[in-house]
Amino acid sequence: MIVVFFFTAMLSYTDRFILSLLVDPLRADLKISDTQVSLLQGLAFALVYSFAGLPFGRLADRVSRRAVIIAGVVLWSVATMACGYAHSFAQLFAARVLVGIGEAALAPAAVSMIADSFPPERRGTALSVFIAGMAIGGGAAISIGGSLVGAATLGLFKALPIVGVLPPWRAALVLLGAPGMLIVLLLLTVREPPRRHAAASAVPLSDALTRLRSSAGALLPLFLAVALLSAADFSFQNWTPALLSRRFGLSALDIGRQLGLLAILSGVGGTMAGGLLGDFGARRRGEVARISLAMGATLLGLAGSAVGLASSPDQVLACFVLWGTMASAGEALGIAAIQAVVPDEVRGVSVAITSLCNMLLGLACGTTLTALLTDRWFGNPRSVGASIGTLVLPSALMALALLWRARRRGLDGQKRAFSLMP
Repeated sequence: MIVVFFFTAMLSYTDRFILSLLVDPLRADLKISDTQVSLLQGLAFALVYSFAGLPFGRLADRVSRRAVIIAGVVLWSVATMACGYAHSFAQLFAARVLVGIGEAALAPAAVSMIADSFPPERRGTALSVFIAGMAIGGGAAISIGGSLVGAATLGLFKALPIVGVLPPWRAALVLLGAPGMLIVLLLLTVREPPRRHAAASAVPLSDALTRLRSSAGALLPLFLAVALLSAADFSFQNWTPALLSRRFGLSALDIGRQLGLLAILSGVGGTMAGGLLGDFGARRRGEVARISLAMGATLLGLAGSAVGLASSPDQVLACFVLWGTMASAGEALGIAAIQAVVPDEVRGVSVAITSLCNMLLGLACGTTLTALLTDRWFGNPRSVGASIGTLVLPSALMALALLWRARRRGLDGQKRAFSLMP
């Protein structure tokens, strides 16, 4: 199950982040600005993803979670292929909305199934494997996308029907949507685990939200801290390829080879380290240890905000790796801490709320604010590195403050308070 979810998450994030490598050819073809591209990367996806996540989270608490995931994979894969045939900003925006709806089904259902399959002391590591698939997907979007664009530019797909006549950036989108059908076949091999609480599906949504609201003092800072780390992470992920292309003249193929591999290594390394260290710390010092570790990772990652001062591609990549590793660890620790607090019967809703915060504050704001800084504040496409750094620094500092507040509240006491509720 974990292996299948790993590959599903990988495909999800590959389809989600592929536009980061296609920024300049997409702008030239559709004649749009950085801000409009950011809306395609962020708002078109994030807005509908966020609000679709809550009903999908509710479905994950009530019906077959495997069926929810399969339906989502089919929808986002077809929509990704449709992006390759969009001939206007409005058409591409609509296709990205459908991608967002499909991908909103994955996290609530998958996390709920993982939590029901592993004991608490192993859950952080299991969740980290799932999240690592997302980290690899972000890097794979750059690496695979770069290879596809490079191959299409060289005319290697000309013999293929339909795809062969498309411009390189369009061909890459169509080819990336096709593997979704293979993922569906893998998902059919996964068994649905029994729910830890048989009465979980009977909990009304109002009761579920009441249970979460009763522990808002610890949960709200965690939701927001993870979202702020995501905002900075999405800024790096979506705009570093443009920085390397515009300021240092790297081709899509070169960016895919260098940045894609580093994105995978830093994302997976940080996520797995966060999960393993979090489980170890929680066994020795309680669940609050996860927050302490997340604070340490965020502090170390602050140096990555110097990306705007980088004078060479190597320096850009160093900042990218430092932030990517530490932010991935911090996000994994924060998500595991949230799952340690919430009761089993509302876990799907809690994951949907986490996704809502990550999408609205993380993807939409992180991606679009970076573009607005480039277009409106700096007024120069080559200044995208300064825009990334300008967003990352305050986001990381605010995340630190929120983690500190959540740590003061304590997680173990919150869990006990949940257990006393009727």
